[in-house]
Amino acid sequence: MIDGVVVSKPIIPILNNFLFDIQNGNLTISSTDLETTMTTSIKVDAKEDVSIAVPSKTTIELLKSLPDQPLAFSINAEKGFMEVKYSTGKFKLSIQKGDEFPRTPELEKTKSFSMGSAVLQKAIAKTVFATSNDELRLNLTGVYMQLFESSITFVATDANRLVRYTRNDVKPGVEDNFIMPKKALNLLKNSLPSDESEVSISFNKSNAFFSFGDFNLICRLIDEKYPDYKAVIPTENPNKLLIDTNEFNMAVRRISITSNKTTYQIRLKFAGSEVTISSEDIDYENEAQEKISCTYEGEDLEIGFNSKYLSEMLSSIGSSNVKLEMSQSNRAGVMAPDVVDEGEEILMLVMPMMLNN
Repeated sequence: MIDGVVVSKPIIPILNNFLFDIQNGNLTISSTDLETTMTTSIKVDAKEDVSIAVPSKTTIELLKSLPDQPLAFSINAEKGFMEVKYSTGKFKLSIQKGDEFPRTPELEKTKSFSMGSAVLQKAIAKTVFATSNDELRLNLTGVYMQLFESSITFVATDANRLVRYTRNDVKPGVEDNFIMPKKALNLLKNSLPSDESEVSISFNKSNAFFSFGDFNLICRLIDEKYPDYKAVIPTENPNKLLIDTNEFNMAVRRISITSNKTTYQIRLKFAGSEVTISSEDIDYENEAQEKISCTYEGEDLEIGFNSKYLSEMLSSIGSSNVKLEMSQSNRAGVMAPDVVDEGEEILMLVMPMMLNN
């Protein structure tokens, strides 16, 4: 799992390596890109302590190709090689001394709390997809974590959509906030066990530290101010839709096939007990239309959305039916599941696109 930290073109060559650090019969393996560091520890039968850097890509490829079996490592740090023997053969790799590898950041003056692994994994999955890729707006490229005495909120937005996920069953016991970078969150999401084991979280003004089982992840926080996201969430939304999530999502995906491949715009027309979904690509003279049944309260309304954003949000909503509340065709639509797990709140917001009538 820790190989996900390694980048293809690192700033310094040593970052293409894992750090193997053996102390008192305990092997700690580390990888870093200077922003994020992951470590894992396992017990080994070692005759002496040693610290070496081994090529990450080659090591992973070789280990993946082997069946599950004991491995014997012979290390010659002075001559710069490591030999790995297995039941039917061996391979030899060049290595470097471990003292050239970047040190793991020390966390000082930290605040700490813990939460369930499955809950944290779900919170990341519900939000990280809505973060921005625009490096000019660095504060939007991560997930904003707001800590309160008796709840925690995760917020992500790319200025076209917004997701707010709150857990009222997590009690951090501290009031603070920070922005976690996307890469570290995706690594964390893919590494966390999907069970009720606890994840210990410590943080200060510059770094956050996550510890679970034999794994640790340390990442540098995004040192930016997060926008006032509450200001963009409309509160008066008299037009209310309730619709089957999967049926709605599949219709959106089908109709978007004929949408403009630059804007991905689709048109939604709400009237009575049905919604008409349509799209057109004037350049290629493609168009499509589909009607599906729904429960709708409010005035007839036409509104345009980016189909990719809408579909991603529907795929993440996590309930059989979805609620969509709107006020006007030029105001954001507020989306939420009709049923949530105990202790959680989910709100999603998608900005409209101007329709050409």
